[in-house]
Amino acid sequence: MDILTGLGLSGAAGLNAWLPAFAGALLTRLGVVELGEPFDELSRTPALAVLGTLTAADFVGDKVPAVDHVLHGIGTVIAPVSGTVLFTGETDASLVVSAVAGGSTAGAIHAARAALRPLSTAATLGIANPVLSLLEDLGSATLVLFAFVLPVLAVLLLVALAIVGALVWRRRRLASRR
Repeated sequence: MDILTGLGLSGAAGLNAWLPAFAGALLTRLGVVELGEPFDELSRTPALAVLGTLTAADFVGDKVPAVDHVLHGIGTVIAPVSGTVLFTGETDASLVVSAVAGGSTAGAIHAARAALRPLSTAATLGIANPVLSLLEDLGSATLVLFAFVLPVLAVLLLVALAIVGALVWRRRRLASRR
């Protein structure tokens, strides 16, 4: 189950790089879950304060059309790192395995959302971006919850996201050929 939990958390990091790290650190601090060493250090007060601040800043900033694109650019680096750290902290896997499994899961999901957001901006003049951002945050929180409570369901949600993403990509590609 640790691998499934790690994948669920990594997927959540692809939607919101800071939320799963903050949630995992907070739940570790509360004694609900355990992160492996040295990642348990994230549950210390200074790290929690930084993660909480970054989570809040990302939550607010991602609702602003111009700021969201900057955050997605930064997230191109942060999401895979967050996914790697979360996977390693949950599974104690080697850094290489964690980067391949956790980092690539987070990176792929982040890349998909970052690619779709400009389409939303163009189609709705940015009006739908805050709604999409909120849905991404809710999706990340849901994946975090399921990763800890029902890891199999978290992975099934990731598979469903991948299928929907592939269908949307295929549909857009076919539409652009017409």
